[in-house]
Amino acid sequence: MKKLVSSSLLGAALLLSSCSSQFNAVYKLNDYTYKYEYAKECFANGKYQKAISLLNDVVTPLKGTENAQESLYMLAMAEYCSMDYDGAAQAFKRYYQSYPKGYLAEHAHFYEGESIFESTPEPRLDQSMTVSAITSFQNYLDLYPDAQMKKQAQQRLFELQDKLVMKELHSAKLYYNLGSYFGNCEDGNGNNYEACIVTSQNALKDYPYTTLREDFALLIMKSKFELAQQSVDSKKVERYQDAEDEAYGFINEYPDSKDKKRAEEYIEKCKKYLSKHENDKIGEDELVNN
Repeated sequence: MKKLVSSSLLGAALLLSSCSSQFNAVYKLNDYTYKYEYAKECFANGKYQKAISLLNDVVTPLKGTENAQESLYMLAMAEYCSMDYDGAAQAFKRYYQSYPKGYLAEHAHFYEGESIFESTPEPRLDQSMTVSAITSFQNYLDLYPDAQMKKQAQQRLFELQDKLVMKELHSAKLYYNLGSYFGNCEDGNGNNYEACIVTSQNALKDYPYTTLREDFALLIMKSKFELAQQSVDSKKVERYQDAEDEAYGFINEYPDSKDKKRAEEYIEKCKKYLSKHENDKIGEDELVNN
């Protein structure tokens, strides 16, 4: 058994050594057509790094030949398959800029978007790559309205927009959780609560069909109530009225919401304050008149 295992390991080592030697020999050749054919074989066998090394060496010399377009596109795809998404995006862009009417131009545009998509971070982080991916897919759809991969591109756009919406939701929640931190509302300003309201309202305006509408609406309602509670007396009536209206609006739009009870409690508290304020005002007027 030990001899059999040793023989197998030796055979594998010799095979790897042979493959490595063959690649090195091919890499040193000046026969770019042969190197290209060997790169195609490497690509077909999933040896993307070897394919990339060879293709980087032959793309420029093959320019103007019948293999020019395919070699550049294959280089881009090899980088994509090896998960070098930044390199892939640049190579796909290089292809369609070099061959705007090329037979692989549509695919190059699509996979540029795919490459950038794969580089986008989770929603809490900077979303500049997400915006770039959206631009890339939108350009693809504009250039090819009957594109082969139209549905896939549209689905990517939905996914990317969801990331931007989630980014806004995280920001709005952060403002709400900070509340009166870094100051309070006594000077008449809302600070973080007002920032939460503005962020949420802008998100609803920019993404009216988002599935997270209720989450933003809840943050707006909660922030307006907290804002009313912490305001100076001169602003309390106006802000309690605004909070009450917001709570009614929330119930009307989301009658089956799990937060309906919270909205009803806000309405009750707002009415209680406004009623007390009205009674106090009447009492004060009577004193003045007497």
